[in-house]
Amino acid sequence: MSDFDPLKQQPDDPVGEVPPSYEYAKEPESIPQDGAVPNAGDGLSLDTIMRIPVSVKIVLGSASMPVAALMKLGRGALIPLDRKIGEPVDVVVNGRVVARGEVVVMDDDPSRFGISLTEVVGPSGADKLP
Repeated sequence: MSDFDPLKQQPDDPVGEVPPSYEYAKEPESIPQDGAVPNAGDGLSLDTIMRIPVSVKIVLGSASMPVAALMKLGRGALIPLDRKIGEPVDVVVNGRVVARGEVVVMDDDPSRFGISLTEVVGPSGADKLP
């Protein structure tokens, strides 16, 4: 029979023996000013974390339709969305709603548009998109 004890009722170490001490990663003595990525054992600097890319999406609206209707779509087809003109759009970062805003035309380039934030959603009110 095996010595495996799934409930760990019998200790692996002899009674009275002190387990080895564990060393934890220490904070680096100094953070490089050249923006270099620290070694794995050095810890992370705030600059390193701030350079992590995230996916930002602006959700104008959504629609639900059967596959048959989707297959009939062609050039010039209109898909009605669940939002109306003037309703705020969602700013989604890595799949989580973090803010809401309104669509605006950019001053420097009228052929482009952007989002003017009107509400920042707190951590407790952040909704996960379906």
